[in-house]
Amino acid sequence: MAWEVVSLELLPDFKPPVPIEPEWVSWTDEQLLNLRLSDLNIRISGTELGQCVRQLYRELKDHGLVFRPHVWLSDDWYSPDGTPGLAVPFYMGHPRLAKLELNQMLEVEGGTPEWCMRILRHETGHAIENAYRLRRRRSRQQMFGHTSVPYPDCYLPKPYSKSFVLHLDMWYAQSHPDEDFAETFAVWLTPHSHWRERYAGWPALKKLEYMDGLMKELAGVAPIVTTREQVDPIQRLHKTLREHYQDKRERYGLDYPNFYDRDLRRLFSGDPDQSANTSAENFIRKFRKEVRRKVAAWTGEYQYTIDQVLQDMMAHCRERNLRLAVPEEQAKVDFTILLTVQTMNYLHGGRHRVVL
Repeated sequence: MAWEVVSLELLPDFKPPVPIEPEWVSWTDEQLLNLRLSDLNIRISGTELGQCVRQLYRELKDHGLVFRPHVWLSDDWYSPDGTPGLAVPFYMGHPRLAKLELNQMLEVEGGTPEWCMRILRHETGHAIENAYRLRRRRSRQQMFGHTSVPYPDCYLPKPYSKSFVLHLDMWYAQSHPDEDFAETFAVWLTPHSHWRERYAGWPALKKLEYMDGLMKELAGVAPIVTTREQVDPIQRLHKTLREHYQDKRERYGLDYPNFYDRDLRRLFSGDPDQSANTSAENFIRKFRKEVRRKVAAWTGEYQYTIDQVLQDMMAHCRERNLRLAVPEEQAKVDFTILLTVQTMNYLHGGRHRVVL
């Protein structure tokens, strides 16, 4: 007798099981921060992240590639050297953890489907190099440079360079040859990116054409490296969430010179005649979230770093008892420009922190 396999979803009264939420979903941030990463007990399946991973696999399939990176939860986004897979930060595994990330770091890196896909494509660029040992190819080294070049602690981006593709923020392709390869792969993989038209006339087009030829060569070819190793999976990370965020804030912390007093005094005044006006500190605090988001969008800098600048500015204004010296609407426009310029000075000053 032949057995017919029937999906349970097709049966008349089938209802998919309701996932049991972890106990910590209803906890306060303070309670949650005391929990160890290894005790979160979360998975990728059944989440928006899982849907993004499936989309990634479809995109690889559409290009004829048989390679599929394995994906696991950890404490950050990365693809370990030599491993044909990639790690995703734990907060992508549950909305409550994404909310905690937002409260702790002021933004959720990869927190929208579009943003998540951009990072997944980038990390897959690293993973596919590992899977096929592409860094050993002379043609790859000639096109992108050598992996052996040391990763910098910081770098000086050139925003108007046309030798690199634009995919992730902060001109990421410029930081290292491996990042240049991963960013070029991500642009090539992105559906409807129209990279031939977008980069026509750019030196970066040669990199994309090289990538196109390389991936056509790999279509239908099984990976050389097939290990499913997971580096620092969440179940083996025993630090608390509090310890994790203390380390992360230090990593993205402020290394910013206090050289903006003259510019602040164009908007704010310490003249006793202005004592009835709104204090500069209160003005910045009221406008803080909006301006932080705008400047982050235009400069690619982390919101947490920009917020440290804003805190420094508020302290500076408070110590000098500065007050608004121009109409508030004009002050909003001028202050946004001021903060953008200072952030760009920070980027161009060679102090821009690159987290790789």
